[in-house]
Amino acid sequence: MVKGDPLAARFRSDAYLGFDFGNKKIGVAVGHADTGIASPLQTIRSPNQVPDWQTIGKLIAEWQPIGLVVGISRQQDGSDNLITPRMQKFCRQLQGRFNLPVHQVDETLTTFAAKQMLFDDLKVSAGKLWAVQDQLAAQLILQSWFDT
Repeated sequence: MVKGDPLAARFRSDAYLGFDFGNKKIGVAVGHADTGIASPLQTIRSPNQVPDWQTIGKLIAEWQPIGLVVGISRQQDGSDNLITPRMQKFCRQLQGRFNLPVHQVDETLTTFAAKQMLFDDLKVSAGKLWAVQDQLAAQLILQSWFDT
């Protein structure tokens, strides 16, 4: 395998998938433990606020991750907010369906940071922003997990 080859990287056994869970969409990122670098991958729509398990399963089959990282949102004081229980349910469902370790990481302000980076720094249009902000937030979640 050639170091730095992006296609070869897909077949490494040290991949992790990161998730930015939302009621309407789920951002997904991929990263590798040996490089410690996360990259945005895809935004998955959640019809009727139900995760698209078929698409998630395809990504897991394709990337063969050794673990999954999910951002968990909480209030500033550390208490649960309205979506925290749904995020935790998503974690339990991921673990139950795919039998992989699921790591939870604080995702406070990752979607805000992703929006700011895309809109302010990169001048991405509002329409495009909606489509990609969650996968960038997933990248920030996974990257923060690698960094700690």
